[in-house]
Amino acid sequence: MKTLATAEDKAEIMRRLGTIGPTSERRWGKMTVGEMICHLSDALRVAMSEKDAKPISNMFTRSVMKWLALNGTMKWPQGVSTVPECEAGKGGTPPAGLERDLRELGELLERFVTRPRTFEFADHAIFGKMSDAEWQRWGYLHMDHHLRQFGA
Repeated sequence: MKTLATAEDKAEIMRRLGTIGPTSERRWGKMTVGEMICHLSDALRVAMSEKDAKPISNMFTRSVMKWLALNGTMKWPQGVSTVPECEAGKGGTPPAGLERDLRELGELLERFVTRPRTFEFADHAIFGKMSDAEWQRWGYLHMDHHLRQFGA
C-alpha cells in the first residue's frame, strides 16, 4: 500500500504535483486547479493542527469507513464532500497564485512527512483519531485522488 512514509511514494506525489499547471483541466468536481492545490494545503494544515476543522465523525465513519478508505483496494469515489474549513468558497484558503500555492503545498508536505515531528496530529474530522501510519496513508490517498482529478 502506498504511503507518504516511503521516499518513493512521496517522490511520485511530488513528481505528479510538478505536472500541474494553469491549463490542467478537472475531470470531475467543481474545484479549479488553484482551489484543489489550496484544498490539499488546508487538509495538511488541519492534519498538523495548524487549522481547525469541526469534527463530523460518527461511529461508522471512525470505524468501517476509515478502514475501507485506508485499506480498501478501490480508488476513492468522486464527488464526496469535504469539511467546510477545507472547501473552496467556504472556509478554505483562496488561491493566491498557482506557483506560490504549489510551493507552499510542497513545504507543507515536507513538514507532514519529516521526522521527528514538530507538531501533533489532530483527529481527522471524519475518521477521528489516526496513527502516524494512517495519516501517511491518508496523505498519499488524498493527494492521489485530487491529482487524478486533474489528470496528473
